[in-house]
Amino acid sequence: MTAIGRVRQELVALHAELPAQGLVSWTSGNVSARVPGEDLFVIKPSGLRYSELTAESMVVCALDGSVVEGALKPSSDTATHAYVYREMPEVGGVVHTHSAYATAWAAAGEPIPCVITAMADEFGGEIPLGPFALIGDEEIGRGIVATLRGHRSPAVLMRSHGVFTIGISATHAVKAAVMCEDVAKTVHLARQLGPLTPLSPHDVDRLHDRYTHHYGQEQA
Repeated sequence: MTAIGRVRQELVALHAELPAQGLVSWTSGNVSARVPGEDLFVIKPSGLRYSELTAESMVVCALDGSVVEGALKPSSDTATHAYVYREMPEVGGVVHTHSAYATAWAAAGEPIPCVITAMADEFGGEIPLGPFALIGDEEIGRGIVATLRGHRSPAVLMRSHGVFTIGISATHAVKAAVMCEDVAKTVHLARQLGPLTPLSPHDVDRLHDRYTHHYGQEQA
């Protein structure tokens, strides 16, 4: 199977995680993945229900957002994904959702403060707030890159819009989207009980280092 074929199949499985994890409604949201060794990425087609997605329905795009292969229109967020891939060559996957709790923070115009160890582990601090931008061109992508470049968080809350996550692979980006919604819910519930106290920068650094370098199984 070609590299593009493998990415197409991978994206079918990863898109299934979004509704399974309660991160999307109807046809909203999308996942894309960079094609290894190529200046290409693969993304969800626009307006298709998740149950209808197949490997063949995925759309292959160049890094300028133009369609290279595929019979369907790509996601309306294609220009955003393309901009991220051009500006952040280390990124292998991008995810967009309107998951309820994280999007509520975006609607309130607030970053999610780092008040629990799970946030320090996964995000290395708060989940930042990006600027408001309209859909359809590179403006959202510019906001994502400007917010996340140099930041340890793989997630950004785009003001009044929703969540974008990045990762070294599409799988990592999906994981970040799942964890973003999880901590957004927990921190929201905690705030209903009283004022929040962020973890100290020293403790955040130690927790993030341990999680990044020692958690899980060593790779062969």
